[in-house]
Amino acid sequence: MQKQQMAKTMSQSDVLFLSIGAMLGWGWVVLSGDWILTAGFLGSVIAFVIGGILVIFIGLTYAELSSAIPETGGGLVFVQRAFGMKAAFVSAWGVLFGYVSVITFEAVALPTVIDYVIPTQHAGFLWNIGGWDVYFTWVLIGSGGALFLTALNYIGAKPAAIFQSVFTVAIILTGFLLLGGATFNGDFANLEPMFQGGVGGLMAVLVMIPFLFVGFDVIPQVAAEINAPKKIIGRILIISIVSAVVFYLLIVFGVAAGLSKGQLEASSLATADAMIQLLGHQAFGTVLVIGGVAGIVTSWNAFIIGASRILYAMAERGMISKWFAYIHPKYKTPTNAILFLGALAFFAPLLGRPALVWIVNAGGVGIIVGYLIVSIAFMRLRKTEPELERPYSIKYWRTTGVLAIGLSLLFLSFYFPGMPASLSWPAEWILLLGWVLIGYILYVMNPRTKETVEHDKRTQSI
Repeated sequence: MQKQQMAKTMSQSDVLFLSIGAMLGWGWVVLSGDWILTAGFLGSVIAFVIGGILVIFIGLTYAELSSAIPETGGGLVFVQRAFGMKAAFVSAWGVLFGYVSVITFEAVALPTVIDYVIPTQHAGFLWNIGGWDVYFTWVLIGSGGALFLTALNYIGAKPAAIFQSVFTVAIILTGFLLLGGATFNGDFANLEPMFQGGVGGLMAVLVMIPFLFVGFDVIPQVAAEINAPKKIIGRILIISIVSAVVFYLLIVFGVAAGLSKGQLEASSLATADAMIQLLGHQAFGTVLVIGGVAGIVTSWNAFIIGASRILYAMAERGMISKWFAYIHPKYKTPTNAILFLGALAFFAPLLGRPALVWIVNAGGVGIIVGYLIVSIAFMRLRKTEPELERPYSIKYWRTTGVLAIGLSLLFLSFYFPGMPASLSWPAEWILLLGWVLIGYILYVMNPRTKETVEHDKRTQSI
């Protein structure tokens, strides 16, 4: 029986918007005021430039590997080729945790933001979790979004990619609208003080950067579906990171020029309030929040695409149930994996916002672990397979690899107790340890993993 393959339906622009949309999300709407109050205008700019450069070094390792080995699964494929089954499972399981956490959180973020645009008196009280009242009508909005995005991805990668492109353009246009208002109507005196909080303030913003840029690694997950030359895949990945950095810098400028320090301190949604201040009407604040809703949807959509491909690749290699490897004969998508992720997102709003924040924070550890292992695999493959065709080849690969590994370790340390992004005890640590335990059980109990491990040993001994 012939193996079903996913179709090469994604164009270069589809992939670019997929990655950019994944990185823009909702953070630029809710966090901009905190950045400026914490580090000042210039301090925030410097933090984003430094953070962007750091992420680019990690992105360069993915760019080279995804153009050299353009297979579904991305990091999983790279790590298995370099180190075998065990390391590949750890890498994929960690990244999957991060992707799933974003998917479930966006199902909660959507009704929260819709409430800002259309204030609603919710009905049908269900329960209280972590001090948060969960209502049926509120859940309905998030679950409805989950149904829509699941159906969109079910019927093919191309419709999902077109949808992603349209919404990402909407986000970018919203950002340029804010920039135009700041350029012509902004008060440049508001840019003072340029620095706030000294080095500590800059570091407090810098620690957020890796989490804002999670999403560029979706590109390697869909590399087999990109209808473009291999070299272009790596180039698009780097362009997407640079584009996201520029977007965030424009938002920092727009908000800083639009609101004084006192207005920033009084604002609960600084980016929207800056838009209102700069353009003179409440409607523009609503427009910006709608742009934020587009950010939620693009991030959500991108991670459904990425996570479903990870599940497919893991199933194909015998790491998890073969059920996840099913490719729809008509739509050429991993529909079982998409349905599974859709179910998680559908039920996620029932947990309320606090529980989902815990999941996102814990899931960030998994993504950084994935970055670290892929960076190490990048170095190993350079040594073990020097003749591998690398259409997007990194010139100073040793420097790039060492920096990517070091930066991944640095980002990982941010989660440790006493650090700025440390996981809270007990909820977030229990979630992280629980995910690790589930992965361990799946790996140990699956007989196919033993067969693959033995195959890896025989291959590496030849």
